[in-house]
Amino acid sequence: MKMQQSLVKGRLVMSLLVSEELAFDTGVELSYDPGDPLAVRLTFHLPGDPPVSWLFGRELLLDGITRPSGEGDVRVWPVPGTDEDFMDVCIELRSTDGAAVLRSPAVPLISFLGRTDRVLPMGQEHTIADLDRELEAILGH
Repeated sequence: MKMQQSLVKGRLVMSLLVSEELAFDTGVELSYDPGDPLAVRLTFHLPGDPPVSWLFGRELLLDGITRPSGEGDVRVWPVPGTDEDFMDVCIELRSTDGAAVLRSPAVPLISFLGRTDRVLPMGQEHTIADLDRELEAILGH
């Protein structure tokens, strides 16, 4: 028996940076499933291509809002925002097929992370997984 928790989704528009001179806006969906409590999924769709999804650490996204974070396929870092009162955030996604850099204002990312934290507070991810295993053992599943 698994504890039922809400899937958190957010839609926003991010800029896909093609070069220093060229960027275009694309719709992005962020989702968080407490069944995979350490990760968030970022999905975007470019015209003529199938949707592209990346799964990476929720904590990586949180850390990247305030300081450069990530060492592998996903890197996140703050940059001066178009609104001087707020920062923007760049998310670089690398694969063998190439790399993409998405840029977003920090505020919608912070809002999304706040909603995930209300569903399952950061730092309690392992506690919930342990509780699920104990309930399954008690109930004989």
